[in-house]
Amino acid sequence: MPLYEYRCDDCGAGFETLVRSAGLADRQPCAECGSPQARRMLSVFSTPRASGGDGASMPMAGPSGGGGCCGGACGSC
Repeated sequence: MPLYEYRCDDCGAGFETLVRSAGLADRQPCAECGSPQARRMLSVFSTPRASGGDGASMPMAGPSGGGGCCGGACGSC
């Protein structure tokens, strides 16, 4: 079941709820006041990132070349 985020136009409350069917996602009542005026919000997600010592974000390292010939370990490649 997907988790959706909502904000109520009447009371201003923000809430999340699990919705069994995508067809019902736009018609959820406010969890605080029960108003039918809750709007589904655009949900965003994050991806893991490594952080440097100064707090700056850096892309996570990908797979390494490993060892052996043509993997960079012998120094001739």
